[in-house]
Amino acid sequence: MLAQPHYKNDLSAAINRKDFATVKKLFEHWLPLDLAPILAELPVEELAALFRHTTEEIAASTFAYLQSGAQKKLLRLLHTSQAGALLNALAPDDRTAFLDELPPDVAAQMIALLSPEERQVTQTLLAYPENSVGRMMTLDFVAVRPEWTVRESLDFIRSHGYDRETLNIIYAVDEQGRLIDDVRVRRFLISPPETPVSALLDGNYAHLSPTDDRETALGIFRKYDRIALPVTDDAKRIIGIVTVDDMLDVAAEEATEDIQKLGGSEALDEPYTTISLSRMFRKRAGWLMALFIGEMFTATAMGFFQNEIERVIVLALFVPLVISAGGNAGSQAATLVIRSLALGEFKLRDWWRVMRREIIMGLALGVVLGTVGFLRIEIWAGLGFDYGAHHILLAGTVGIALIGIVLWGSLAGSMLPLLMKKAGFDPAASSAPFVATLVDVTGLIIYFSVAYLIMLR
Repeated sequence: MLAQPHYKNDLSAAINRKDFATVKKLFEHWLPLDLAPILAELPVEELAALFRHTTEEIAASTFAYLQSGAQKKLLRLLHTSQAGALLNALAPDDRTAFLDELPPDVAAQMIALLSPEERQVTQTLLAYPENSVGRMMTLDFVAVRPEWTVRESLDFIRSHGYDRETLNIIYAVDEQGRLIDDVRVRRFLISPPETPVSALLDGNYAHLSPTDDRETALGIFRKYDRIALPVTDDAKRIIGIVTVDDMLDVAAEEATEDIQKLGGSEALDEPYTTISLSRMFRKRAGWLMALFIGEMFTATAMGFFQNEIERVIVLALFVPLVISAGGNAGSQAATLVIRSLALGEFKLRDWWRVMRREIIMGLALGVVLGTVGFLRIEIWAGLGFDYGAHHILLAGTVGIALIGIVLWGSLAGSMLPLLMKKAGFDPAASSAPFVATLVDVTGLIIYFSVAYLIMLR
């Protein structure tokens, strides 16, 4: 087998020469699923030339690895018959994911290229709600009857399992197609041939509803550690399966979306390198404007304490120090709580447990930072920096204010995601910059209130 860089170069050169006999020879020692990621790195124009001469299996497996923009461009470069053959060869879940990203009129044109059978399957899947399990499932699964023997089941799997999505899990159903249990295929392989399937069943299975959202499905996959889960209708009839490879994609998308929101922008919904600058501007500008308006209240708060600042001007030197400490504490707490919510480590009803932990943690962190702030001022004053005759009061003000601000930042950062979740919003929308902005404004009020009590009364 050739090393991948040389393989790709040789493949690209053969395609440009239109030497498809050499291309076929290069393909001989690769499985389609292993070949697909390598082919996906080729320029789209070369892929179009290759797809006109390769097998539908290789074309379909490669197409699923391409980014959305490359998929759309590739189909435009293929003849109508070739595009139709490619779409028909795609797995139903991959095809649905692709069509879901197209404008409705373009998606309708693509659906018209499908065979009647595949068109019906596609329309059925697209009829389910957006981001639901129904749109992700595939109809390619193998089901057996409990009264069959292991020998009969294996014969059935051999004759019907070639083009199925996965054969790791076999489903047992009754006469009406209602799900009874799922069985790992290894149980069939190690059991005596005359063993009835019913003897392999233990009733320990999980299933999904087609209307479940993707996050619910992801949680069930994590809980039961399955590589595939059946999807059943209201009558418990199995109508499809969802496989772990789709769940890995969902996990990556959900994590990416949360990280982008935590950074203070809307989710981009497509790769950073391919999204248009105008769309990126719209997704980032709104949040930045909201944060900027929020920060304006910082100036308002400082204006409210203008007289105090004029009386002890040195207070202004430590404004960035105290408010940044609170913002950082709030951002930390928000990030930890949002991620824990996403992983299902606690429920909304556990809010008091979270608050209690953050009160303790906020006080502990505040004492540490307050002590450092106090010592910083006193050490610098001892080294000759002029903080005035009452530098010990200034150090006490900064130290005590830091305790209050860090405590408040920790509480705000931990509780805001829970409030967002309770209100039905995405907790990640309570981003770290948003929490920092909130704590900046309130931190100033705490700081100058402490200063008034200690230094200005």
